[in-house]
Amino acid sequence: MDPFAGLLDGPRARGAFSLRTVMTPPWSLRILAESPITVLAIVRGHAWVVPDDGQPVRLDAGDVAVTRAPAHYNVADDPATVPEIVIHPGQRCCNRDGESIEAELMHGARTWGNDPNGSTLMLVGAYESTSDISDRLLRALPPLLSLSNDTWNSPLIALLCDEMAKEGPGQAAVLDRLIDLLLIAILRAWFTRPDAHSPTWYRAQSDPVVSRALQAMHDDPACPWTLAKLSREVGASRAALSRRFQDVVGESPMKFLTSWRLALAADMLCDPEASVGTVAHALGYSTPFALSTAFKRVRGISPQEHRARARPVR
Repeated sequence: MDPFAGLLDGPRARGAFSLRTVMTPPWSLRILAESPITVLAIVRGHAWVVPDDGQPVRLDAGDVAVTRAPAHYNVADDPATVPEIVIHPGQRCCNRDGESIEAELMHGARTWGNDPNGSTLMLVGAYESTSDISDRLLRALPPLLSLSNDTWNSPLIALLCDEMAKEGPGQAAVLDRLIDLLLIAILRAWFTRPDAHSPTWYRAQSDPVVSRALQAMHDDPACPWTLAKLSREVGASRAALSRRFQDVVGESPMKFLTSWRLALAADMLCDPEASVGTVAHALGYSTPFALSTAFKRVRGISPQEHRARARPVR
């Protein structure tokens, strides 16, 4: 696994909210859901994304956008259209008086809107629970990013659209994986734009020494790495590795390794079948106590508290 793939592996949907939205103008949705990540993809027609802080962005067929919590915004046929529908946390859909209108706007499997034959068809994939692995990724993203169809292209939109309309055993898992793939494809295209302000861990690929060090730590986080051992692995002196890693990544190799292990631990602890002991063993900690101590020192809470605070998957 390359370092970029490892960091992108964090967004792993578990029962993501997925919906085909069909609308006929005039329409406007007020989004207060604060989902960690929401993916929007236009299949036909158009939509405007109007953030509270920022410029409106028009999306046409084939265009995509990603929003990041805690941003609030409108999605509408026109920036001037007044919202009549409000989407609250948990994807609760209400009118402006707070009355639920979800049922009256449903049109079959995962299809919702003011007109089942609406001129605009938009796919929505919202991550309702994001593991801590993706914290590093989320910090690198703006509140709203968008890509136009002429700068990127993917067959995933059409496939996701078809699958959203289906029902059957395991369908939720199919949609989760497709949303993951679509998000990763969008982020890869976003970070490789000529004018992209990509994060340091992405730019590290251009430095062979730092890239090899990142590769080693991502490939084997359980290894008892030391600066000396990592230096031998990448073929550089300890001083050279330490200096170049600090310059490119912004922290020391050992600090990065700790944060990477604890990010992995935070993700693994979301699995109710994983014990602190099994997670500790998988990540190279000698005892569950050692992991708990490191986790609380860096994150301020124990692994057990982290698990208890994890938002339940709907």
